[in-house]
Amino acid sequence: MKAEVLKQANSACKNTLMETLHIEIVDFGDNFLIAKMPVTPRVHQPDGVLHGGATVALAESVGSFASHIFTDVDKYFVRGIEISANHIKSVKTGNVYAKATFLHKGRTTQLLDIKVTDDDDNLISICKLSTITLPKTS
Repeated sequence: MKAEVLKQANSACKNTLMETLHIEIVDFGDNFLIAKMPVTPRVHQPDGVLHGGATVALAESVGSFASHIFTDVDKYFVRGIEISANHIKSVKTGNVYAKATFLHKGRTTQLLDIKVTDDDDNLISICKLSTITLPKTS
């Protein structure tokens, strides 16, 4: 069942920034979602390390997606309203993993803590994302 949910989630990312950056959702649970992104020259800054903007794109993607999958999308939509990031360590190759965990899962607003780590589980960045859930109108 989990494999099917992951397959559906990743297929929803076709023709999006997530596909462009090769972001893949790899795990989820009751209070978290994990995605990975390869660190290649396509996400490097000019001096050959992971670009902070790519890291933030990964963090916002995984956090917004986490809020989205815990929402009744027939009645509501989710938007990111604020993100902050502190970059701790540089990465040149391999993968980075973003784990979004809910700090607050309210009916209207959500707050997520997103830790970005490398293949060796070193902390790369810490991000906080606020999302809002709003009703769809006809």
